[in-house]
Amino acid sequence: MLDWFREKSVLTRAYYYTAIIEGEEFSPVKPLVDWLDYNAFSVVTKSVKRFTDGAGHSRIKGNMDIEIAVDMLELAPHIDHAVLFSGDGDFRRVVQAIQAKGVRVTVISTQRTQPPHIADELRRQADAFLDLNDLMAEFGRPKAAQ
Repeated sequence: MLDWFREKSVLTRAYYYTAIIEGEEFSPVKPLVDWLDYNAFSVVTKSVKRFTDGAGHSRIKGNMDIEIAVDMLELAPHIDHAVLFSGDGDFRRVVQAIQAKGVRVTVISTQRTQPPHIADELRRQADAFLDLNDLMAEFGRPKAAQ
């Protein structure tokens, strides 16, 4: 994927954001995080928060919205185009803010699910929208031979 973006632009940085569960002997996301870190991604992690909901069920939460928004705002003076892989409508305001600084924004998500994984307000705010399904030939795993 990074090579595809490098062919089309000057790639400044590729971030990957994930929450991790601290203290577990094996984390299923650890091999992915290690691979991404070794392969030119700037990996941003934070520990999940554990809480008990109103029904007494133990839950975990690992929202990375603020980290993503801060990094986008910090990078804005140094880039002319940002690509955001998300469909979360909460990002509409940060997209608008960096557009005001002259940065074009492409959002990559999908409309081809029910419900769609792209908030309409984010899709409308973006300068360009690419449906992830249209990029599967570029980024997806090859289908196994039958």
